[in-house]
Amino acid sequence: MSVTLRALQTVVPPTVLIQDQVRDVFAAQPGLSRLAQRLVNASFNLSGIDTRHTVIDELTLDGASPDPQFFDAATQELLKPSTRVRNELYIVEATKLFVEAGRRALAACPGIAAADITHVVTVSCTGFYAPGPDYMLVRELGLNPATQRYHLGFMGCYASMPALRTAKQFVDADPNAVVLVVSAELCSLHLRTSDDPDTIVASSLFSDGAAAGIVSSRAPAADEKALNLDLFETVITPIGEGDMAWKIGDEGFEMILSTYVPHIIDQHIEGALAPLFARDAALTAALAPSPAPPGVQAGVAPLVSAGVPAGVSAGVSAGSVATLVAPVAAPTPPATPATAIAHWAIHPGGRSILDKTEAKLGLSEAQLVPSRETLRNYGNMSSATILFVLKAILDAPATDDGERVCAMAFGPGLTVETGLMTVAAG
Repeated sequence: MSVTLRALQTVVPPTVLIQDQVRDVFAAQPGLSRLAQRLVNASFNLSGIDTRHTVIDELTLDGASPDPQFFDAATQELLKPSTRVRNELYIVEATKLFVEAGRRALAACPGIAAADITHVVTVSCTGFYAPGPDYMLVRELGLNPATQRYHLGFMGCYASMPALRTAKQFVDADPNAVVLVVSAELCSLHLRTSDDPDTIVASSLFSDGAAAGIVSSRAPAADEKALNLDLFETVITPIGEGDMAWKIGDEGFEMILSTYVPHIIDQHIEGALAPLFARDAALTAALAPSPAPPGVQAGVAPLVSAGVPAGVSAGVSAGSVATLVAPVAAPTPPATPATAIAHWAIHPGGRSILDKTEAKLGLSEAQLVPSRETLRNYGNMSSATILFVLKAILDAPATDDGERVCAMAFGPGLTVETGLMTVAAG
């Protein structure tokens, strides 16, 4: 039985942040040291981002709010709202995104209606409230009140991967289960000005967005492309606990995102993939080297002996007692992850992370396009981002039935979540 992710849909709030404009605002904040100003310019310029989205409409930069809480357009000053103020806006705006993403997923999934949903799994790390988004989805989408609800909170950027794994486990246990998975993150609520390098990097990357999909054992409809969820794995790297973290402060949530994270990923990405690949028999076989025939050295022409005297060279002249046969071709070079797997959904935590991943795994520029374009157009939306990348892969005309997809997301710990999927076309 295949467990399939269908109807991936994405939503972003209407306010668009132009990266160059936001850079200039952050660099001009009062009290910022000269070093911090240089770090702001470098971080924003090298981020690989053109635009981001936010639920904070004050950040449009082109109109003053009568009672600003996050940004005073008149003075161009970033304000310091309390965690409570930020979370109150989260309750209102995150609910909208959760519900809209869920509604779009239901509308885009042929043969699945609201009454069919048996489980809801929600994901977020940028705010809290109860009854939470899982409850609101049931109420607002008209789901069965007995729908089982689960919320994965405060896990960070990788959390949509365990959400998909959890949904798969539900369907593996009950083939009639239909699971609605929704992630929504409002990272921009916690952006702030600071001399701290980690805070500056976070301010240059994070943004708001939501995504949803439906997981079940029901096959895709005609002309529909989906993803069979094959395998998932979790790895915690031996270092990095203090390099990526997410804590609650008095003035919002505080991100620790050190510049050492790309180096940790560079050192440990192959080891993080190894347990996932080892569980897939076809992939394991494809990645194994092809041995040369017994007793034959690759690329060396064997002699067919016709009483060849000891010590006679293979290079003897015509008429020799040795007969040469056609050279044996060298064994086919073993496949690499980049050649064995067509598509790569890498969480774009930042441009340097994508650069390290591409180089370490030998991926092509084309294989990183979905991740790089997601980063360029939307920024880092924490847990929702990997679902945007998967949708971009499915929407690409060149994506064909049966092709493999490897998904990978990174988060606090340093935790690496990986998954193998197969494109399924109806």
